[in-house]
Amino acid sequence: MLVAILTDIHGNREALSACLDHARQQAADRFVLLGDYVGYGADPAWVVDTVRDLVDKGAVALRGNHDVAVDGSDVDMNSVAREAIRWTRERLDPEQRRFLAHLPLVHEDGNVLYVHANGYAPGNWDYMDGPMEATRHFSRVDAHITFCGHVHVPMLYHMSSTAKVGSFSPVGDNEIPLLPTRTWLAVIGSVGQPRDGVAAANYALFDTARQTLRFLRVPYDTAAAARKVREAGLPEKLALRLERGR
Repeated sequence: MLVAILTDIHGNREALSACLDHARQQAADRFVLLGDYVGYGADPAWVVDTVRDLVDKGAVALRGNHDVAVDGSDVDMNSVAREAIRWTRERLDPEQRRFLAHLPLVHEDGNVLYVHANGYAPGNWDYMDGPMEATRHFSRVDAHITFCGHVHVPMLYHMSSTAKVGSFSPVGDNEIPLLPTRTWLAVIGSVGQPRDGVAAANYALFDTARQTLRFLRVPYDTAAAARKVREAGLPEKLALRLERGR
């Protein structure tokens, strides 16, 4: 089975549309979405409706910290993120907010774990953004492969049978074999707000039969997405991030 993994869409219609089209062209069999459908971008309602339609067709959708915040829960965020959440909350109807509120935090599929932020305490939103954090994850989580987002920068961590932790930043879209002799933590980059200096949207394809992973970049109309952010009156920083990819 070929699983398309998408995360951190953040109300970006143009980026999500491009990634879904690309994944379908790759003949993806299933979609798993790791959360943060709203916040930052100008099309939260469209994104939520699209995710809900995917779930109705068999996709798995998890809850991220921005999805929790839009429900009124207290989540630690900077002032720009809070402003975007307040704006977003006013543009979602009760049914859309209810959909987000009832999404699970984790999904397990055999020895594979899907989660928004981390596998050992999914609701505390720790970032898996370095070797120390990855080591903490490996020491507390039994899954052979974990997929998460939240960081907005793609990265792949692995632990050997001797508990040595390594990492690398994926380059290109080459297939990476997830060897059975190692334990894996794959941080999938953001669909809707990349932060690694490349404006193109991120997603990944996981081949469950061959146990391989591809990190993919998909160009999209960043100018249109940024223009919508400005027209909505959202902070200028959010438009610049889309244009600059950081």
